Amino acid sequence: MLSIGQLRERGNVLPIRRWGDPILHRATQAVSDFDAGLLSLVADLLATNKAANGAGLAAPQIGSQLALFAYDCVDADNVRRSGVICNPVLTLPEGAARRLERWDEGCLSLPGAWATLARPDRAICAGQDHYGEEVVISGTGLLARCLQHEYDHLQGTVFGDRLPLRIRKKLYADHHTVQRTYPPDWPA
Repeated sequence: MLSIGQLRERGNVLPIRRWGDPILHRATQAVSDFDAGLLSLVADLLATNKAANGAGLAAPQIGSQLALFAYDCVDADNVRRSGVICNPVLTLPEGAARRLERWDEGCLSLPGAWATLARPDRAICAGQDHYGEEVVISGTGLLARCLQHEYDHLQGTVFGDRLPLRIRKKLYADHHTVQRTYPPDWPA
C-alpha cells in the first residue's frame, strides 16, 4: 500500500478547472472501483493540490466526475491532517451544538479571490480511503471548513453559490484583477 506522500510524488500536476466549467456544477458519481486507475487519479489529485498550495481539492476540479477529494491542512489545534475520502457523507452539528465561524474562503477553481463565509466550526466526514477502507475524519478549524468546501464540490456546488449576489460579483471582480497570475493551465 502506498502512503499519501508516496502517491503525491507519483502524480502528475494537472490544470485546475475554473468556475463555469460544467463539470464543477454537476453532482459526482460514486467510486466503485478501488483499482490502479483510482490510485492514478488520487496521485494526480494530491500532486495538483500540492502544486497549487491548496488545503483541499475535489476530483471534478481536475476533470473527474468521481466522488472523492483530497485534503491537506491543519485543524483547530494546528495539527496537519492529509488524506483522501471517497464517497463521503458529511455530518454537521445541529441545534445548540451548531456554532458558525466566519472566515475568508477561497477556491482553487477561482484563484486569487476570497470572500467571508460562515460555516459550522466542526464537521465529520465518513467514507472510504483510496483502497476502499472505511474512514471517518472529524475536523475542526480549517479542516472542518475544508471538508465542507470539498464536499460541496462533489454536490456540484462552488462556495460562491452560498454567497449573496453582490458579494459573488465582487469575488469575480477580484479574480479578474489577478487572473493573469493564474494562466488557464495553472498550476501545471
